[in-house]
Amino acid sequence: LDAILPECDFLTVHTPLTDQTRGLIDAAALASMKEGAVLVNTARGGIVDEEALAEALRNKTIAGAGLDVLSVEPPPADHPLLAADLREQNLIITPHSAWGSREARQRIVEQLRENLLGFADGQMLRQVGIC
Repeated sequence: LDAILPECDFLTVHTPLTDQTRGLIDAAALASMKEGAVLVNTARGGIVDEEALAEALRNKTIAGAGLDVLSVEPPPADHPLLAADLREQNLIITPHSAWGSREARQRIVEQLRENLLGFADGQMLRQVGIC
């Protein structure tokens, strides 16, 4: 990570939230990013230090950020990334609902139906997945 941060134009985060990844993108990581870089987090809230990101956007340390997750959802009114002064920055926050396409929801309903019918017949239940 230390080697790529100063080199990449876009940093996209795709990792589970663990003890090792919590706060992974912190003030030091943001400060080491290439000028003009954009951060995209579609993984989990908590991986990005949101206070540090707010400051990096205010200071124009990075060019922008796109997030579809926050550490607290729904975010409280005083969330650091919802501050009025950040409305003028290159920040996009969307709801973490990409999994919720019509097809994905229909697949979950069908898998649930199969599990219920299988259970009634004494069969092993199948794990229900989102994707």
